[in-house]
Amino acid sequence: MISQRINNWLLKEKKKNKLSVKIIKLSDLKNWNFNNITISHNSGKFFKIVGLKVYTNFFKKNWDQPIIVQNEIGILGIIKNRFNKKYLLQAKVEPGNKNKLQLSPTVQATKSNYKQVHGGKSVPYLKYFLNKNNKNIMNQSEQGFRYLNKFNSNILVNIEDKIKLLPGFFWFSLSELATLIKKKNILNMDTISVFSSFIKKSTVDKPYNSIKKINKLINLNDKNYFMKQKIISLSSLKDWKISQNKISHKYGKHFSIIGVKVKTNKREVKEWNQPLIKGKNLALAGFLLKKINNTTHYLCRYILKPGLNKSAITCTVNTSDINNYKNNKTLTDFQKQLINKFFHKKNKKKYVYDNIISDEGGRFYHCEIRNVAILLQENIDMKLPKTYFWISQNQMINMIKDKRVDIEGRLLFGCINIKNLI
Repeated sequence: MISQRINNWLLKEKKKNKLSVKIIKLSDLKNWNFNNITISHNSGKFFKIVGLKVYTNFFKKNWDQPIIVQNEIGILGIIKNRFNKKYLLQAKVEPGNKNKLQLSPTVQATKSNYKQVHGGKSVPYLKYFLNKNNKNIMNQSEQGFRYLNKFNSNILVNIEDKIKLLPGFFWFSLSELATLIKKKNILNMDTISVFSSFIKKSTVDKPYNSIKKINKLINLNDKNYFMKQKIISLSSLKDWKISQNKISHKYGKHFSIIGVKVKTNKREVKEWNQPLIKGKNLALAGFLLKKINNTTHYLCRYILKPGLNKSAITCTVNTSDINNYKNNKTLTDFQKQLINKFFHKKNKKKYVYDNIISDEGGRFYHCEIRNVAILLQENIDMKLPKTYFWISQNQMINMIKDKRVDIEGRLLFGCINIKNLI
């Protein structure tokens, strides 16, 4: 259970943080330029939405889609007190949050935000994250189906001196975080992303596959599969409807682009308009785990994504619509078999983790993902396609440090291992 102290603070913050989000026409977005080519901010900063044509032989046909372009590396930074080992998070409202307020990193800001392009207030605690000599900095990729080559700096800063606790911020212990990670839509995805990048290694780790063998399998897939992208105008998108109101898929699949008018009282800017990506249904990210040689292993999958400039390692299964996975032509038969057998319905399986987490509410509107990890019995064996391989606990940590794990894989790994934060 969440302690009464934290519960009272969260309730207090929810009352203090006012938020009004109204869906409006894309053509009515103030300070945004919406035309047949793109959706872009008048300042030329923040982000834009363009069309993308994708060519691939990776299990699916070529397709078109809208995608976010944001050529800035933002800061996702968390302060840790070296003495009491607590982590400083902030209660933050985002226009796309289904539950309005979630716990975000100490600093969660795009470069345009912390450079104050919007003309608003400065970002609290920013100075602690501008030291390039900090060893705990990792540039990690964002959603590869919704962003084009987008990275953020995931930073953990250890401090020894006392700092003033500003309104809206709270120190959390590791045990409190371990409780909060199990609660629906409390820790936002950026907070979990930072934590996932700084997990301690196990003292004993006996991999089933050597890293040499894993790299060989990845390289083999890189030779067999390709994915190429080309930016096109929004009006050229095949199978997408472009209207003054929104951008949506002709057959009701995938996501849509909507416009929102936002008013709030606790952000750097009190009122603004922006486009958001609206999710269609509850998504799924799932890991199968297995103890091999007394070491936790993760069944990982090789993947290519249009927004990533190279291949990545991801969860065992992913789908944007958990309830309609059987009709999803982008999923392989093996993925469908795994979802059907392990993830679609609850039964007596050993759940290591099962919770719903939101996509980041500054770009995504009411997008939720069920994150599930299931521990297999040791005697369960299965024949794996060449795009699947078992990766040990410490190998996963190394791969995250090497920026080889996509955000879905990192987030679920962070949820499972939050008690092992450095």
